[in-house]
Amino acid sequence: MELSTEVYQRIVAAKLFIDGHYGEPVGLGQIATEACLSRFHFHRLFTRIYKRTPHQYLTQKRMDAARRLLQRDDMTISEVCRQAGFESPGSFSSLFRRNTGCSPQHYRKLVFLKRKLVEEQPKSFVPHCFVEQYRL
Repeated sequence: MELSTEVYQRIVAAKLFIDGHYGEPVGLGQIATEACLSRFHFHRLFTRIYKRTPHQYLTQKRMDAARRLLQRDDMTISEVCRQAGFESPGSFSSLFRRNTGCSPQHYRKLVFLKRKLVEEQPKSFVPHCFVEQYRL
């Protein structure tokens, strides 16, 4: 089944809506309304185009935001959870662990440890090929 340009543009507009509103409670009905399509038709087309469901895409956007926010030290884990669009710190922590392999707190510690190592030993983070090329 060939997609018309208009329908494709609607799906892209809905994806952009998700990109701009991932931090808010967003449901499939609301996203489908942005695309001017029924929930079921929108879900089917979105999945076909992006190779993941709208919910999977939204969750990934939220996870990406959470990883960025955890690199800052001015927010608690609960604040990161809410800012990224998750409702419960417990479910956020479980999902984060499943997604990254470590808890949000451990992830934050790893980021700060790496930042400290970069400051203390900057040459150890330069790729070897770069060092060889420029004789550092």
